Amino acid sequence: MIKRIKIIIEYDGSDYVGWQNQKNGKSIQGEIEKALLELFNKKINLSGAGRTDSGVHAKGQVAHFDIDEKNIDIKKLHKSINYILSKNKNRITILKSSFEKNNFHSRFSVKKKKYVYKILNRTTNSYLYEKKVWFIPTKLDLEKMKKASSFLVGKFDFNAFRSSHCQASQSIRSVEKIIIKKSKEVIDLNFVGKSFLHNQVRIIVGTLVSVGRGKIKVDKVKEILDSKDRTKAGPTAPPDGLYLEKIIY
Repeated sequence: MIKRIKIIIEYDGSDYVGWQNQKNGKSIQGEIEKALLELFNKKINLSGAGRTDSGVHAKGQVAHFDIDEKNIDIKKLHKSINYILSKNKNRITILKSSFEKNNFHSRFSVKKKKYVYKILNRTTNSYLYEKKVWFIPTKLDLEKMKKASSFLVGKFDFNAFRSSHCQASQSIRSVEKIIIKKSKEVIDLNFVGKSFLHNQVRIIVGTLVSVGRGKIKVDKVKEILDSKDRTKAGPTAPPDGLYLEKIIY
């Protein structure tokens, strides 16, 4: 009998080409599929909840796979996969494995996604945060960033905030929440929505940082959104500070 298995994945994306299999380097998907091949001695295709780009991290990525195996100890499966991943020197951890109904799909069953973008905002860099945050030495005006972010909460055409390489057929998306908090030297920008365009979160972050630096006025963000023109928005924030926090079903 074919079983559908869901896994929750945490990874440091610094040294990978992203989630999806690619010919030009190691991917998260590819390394987990290699571990499954070694574990079950058969090729297994992994379906993920969403793609993350090169350098982007995850605390709660979700994927599923189907397998025709009788004796699977689901409580220990993630540990067996982790052993192989660790042996192969991967910075990937399976946090949990579980059986799911056959109508569950890691991508198509998603209700919401949560992302967080981390900024280290102090005068000196930190090697403890290397490739884990966007280091910005100039002090950012958080209140202006919060006001500007309010223009981007809701259902809009986010064409001004998507990559030129975005393959989505249309650019209307719903952003449910943008919450900006600071704890000591680290600023967290939290995003909640069902789906996001390619680089949408990173371009929004880059634009809000430009507001915080005084390069873009608060009210200008609404004009940028309405313009649907990518050239008017801020830069694309580096991938280092972005984390796929959680997938909600």
